[in-house]
Amino acid sequence: MTAAQDLVPLPEDPLSEVASAVLGAGSHEVVDLLDVVSRPTPHPVDVVRAGDDLLPRLAHENALPHALRLARQALRPGGLLVAAVPELDKLSRLRPTAPPPKVSGRGRERQVTVQLWDWSPDGESYALEVVQLVRGKTTWEVANTVSTRHRVLSPEQISGELSGAGFGAVQRLSPAECGHPLPIWVAVAPA
Repeated sequence: MTAAQDLVPLPEDPLSEVASAVLGAGSHEVVDLLDVVSRPTPHPVDVVRAGDDLLPRLAHENALPHALRLARQALRPGGLLVAAVPELDKLSRLRPTAPPPKVSGRGRERQVTVQLWDWSPDGESYALEVVQLVRGKTTWEVANTVSTRHRVLSPEQISGELSGAGFGAVQRLSPAECGHPLPIWVAVAPA
């Protein structure tokens, strides 16, 4: 692939919209944090993005500091790490078993995604099982399931991890500010 082919316009989603708002309009090279962790980028990129449950999962695996350092190294100076992170530190005392189901599509294309949470006794982590249901011929069918384990991260812990990895200008955007159901964290790679 040529460098021009590597440039991907930011897709329309809240993480990319935040990155585009900070970096300005145009094509920006975007990579996922899991890709950065699995193989180094051949050249600096504009944006490293991390989806909803990735940072808590990496924290549970004791891999978060290393992953964030790799993300910082993959970014050009002024590049962004953009991450959606659930903040369940206050909920851990209540230990809910599931958030509301997520429904997408219409009619025969409707899908339902359900999360099931199983909390550790100390409330510091939880097992997460995600079940995706799709319409079958006569009933709902399980299309996919995924199970992981996550550590509960407070806003202070997230900020500390990002700063500890060498990011500057760490900022938390609330759901009302970013249009995403979870807070989005933005951190800038230093010059």
